[in-house]
Amino acid sequence: MRRVVVTGMGTITPIGNDVTSFWSALIAGKNGIGPLTRFDTADYKVKLAAEVKNFDPSLYMEKREIRNSDLFTQYAVASAVQAVNDSGITGNIDPERLGVYFGSGIGGLVTISDEIWKLNEKGPRSVSPHFIPMMIANMAAGNIAIKFNAQGPCLPVTTACATGTSAIGESFRTIKYGYADAIITGGAEAAITPIGVAGFTNCMALTTTADPEAASIPFDRRRHGFVIGEGSGALVLEEYEHAKARGARIYAELCGYGSTCDAYHITAPHPDARGASRAIINAIKEAEMENARHIYINAHGTSTQMNDKAETVAIHRAFGSKAGSILMSATKSMTGHMLGASGAVEAIVAIMALREGIIPPTIGMKEPDPECDLDYVPNKARKADVELSMSISLGFGGHNACIAFKKVR
Repeated sequence: MRRVVVTGMGTITPIGNDVTSFWSALIAGKNGIGPLTRFDTADYKVKLAAEVKNFDPSLYMEKREIRNSDLFTQYAVASAVQAVNDSGITGNIDPERLGVYFGSGIGGLVTISDEIWKLNEKGPRSVSPHFIPMMIANMAAGNIAIKFNAQGPCLPVTTACATGTSAIGESFRTIKYGYADAIITGGAEAAITPIGVAGFTNCMALTTTADPEAASIPFDRRRHGFVIGEGSGALVLEEYEHAKARGARIYAELCGYGSTCDAYHITAPHPDARGASRAIINAIKEAEMENARHIYINAHGTSTQMNDKAETVAIHRAFGSKAGSILMSATKSMTGHMLGASGAVEAIVAIMALREGIIPPTIGMKEPDPECDLDYVPNKARKADVELSMSISLGFGGHNACIAFKKVR
């Protein structure tokens, strides 16, 4: 089968709007969570969010494009432009062999909220003629394809909080089996809106603490819900020989992907974590890395009681007696939960950890949970030479996805 490598990366996140600043903030343990500023929270139980700061869409899009696109699409295009520029693939590929697999868990929620307000306050004629193309979830992928003349396969992926990881995994398979030579892939989300926060709050998913330092604390006994975040992550995946022939810089090889469903509950993970553990096992088998000894896992780690416990069970099931030696960190402790963007951004974390030999920490860990008994690299980054780096994402609907990276040899 054809090998697949990563040749470009880009990020828009609550702790940095490019890969360099994002990675530096992660290693320093910077907390991107703070008071929610997008709307008045006086009537809301939730007061915190992990918002993107100082984002300037004009660096990546024309004024007309900005005016006619939702914020999630702006984030997606921005990260994709970074990744494509980083890869140097423009002009070095047949457009019919370049694809886009880019997802969003929710889509244009900012646009939906704004246009429903117009409808209720001013009537149907006030609704924007761009409402539908702005809010539908495939428009991140569509706009990216237009910008880069990507005429190959173009798909949105929506698997809730597993979206970014699923998009990357499906891109991997598409290149591996010869349907494309390169794919721009990832996920984007912009759901910090009144209706988005109210919805997540009322389904008991979000933390209600007002203390940013105790808000997103994965695997800590005090955890009590996730912090809503936003942003985007993008990768350029490329067939190895194609990348090698054009002299591309290669960050890592994407070598395995697992995708399963719990088929159990619309929001809760299965407590025995069989589906999640199978996704991990399948990714390792495809990678042919069953004997890897030095492993890093970027955890889904949402800071909810059920998820963190089930994910720990999944690691024990998948690795058995080796589980205790695995280094595992939850970067949502710094970025909050970026929903459909999380998997893509966390894939970049896994790649950088593999490449740089540094494991980012899980910040805020003060009180270990006896039921979460792995090495979560608490509070401080750690140097480690890793041979297999993985990222796990678990989404509403029971979606489980896992991707695996190794160094190119």
